[in-house]
Amino acid sequence: MTGDRARLEEERLRTVRRLADLRGDYRGFVEASKDSNADDEHDPEGTTIAFERSQVGALVRQAEAQLEEVDAALARLAAGRYGVCVDCGATIPAGRLEARPAAARCVACASTRR
Repeated sequence: MTGDRARLEEERLRTVRRLADLRGDYRGFVEASKDSNADDEHDPEGTTIAFERSQVGALVRQAEAQLEEVDAALARLAAGRYGVCVDCGATIPAGRLEARPAAARCVACASTRR
């Protein structure tokens, strides 16, 4: 279990850092749009500030969801339920946990939830 905890803690740290970077990027887009009176919706040179802000906002939400998943996995580890599918109770294969340390479901249950 020590390896599992280390892998989850590493995943959590990586996600927290990514989230901090993304939030900084988002704040930058918000600040850029406040300081500019340019009509970026009609800029022929590329994407708009609003589009970029929307894209980064989506990435922030994804990182927040990932952090919640990692925290839930750490809670399952503390409760002795890590590596057990939350839907069917089957053991989650080690390879799946290695690839997705926060996985809460076995492959069969994860594929039916889509």
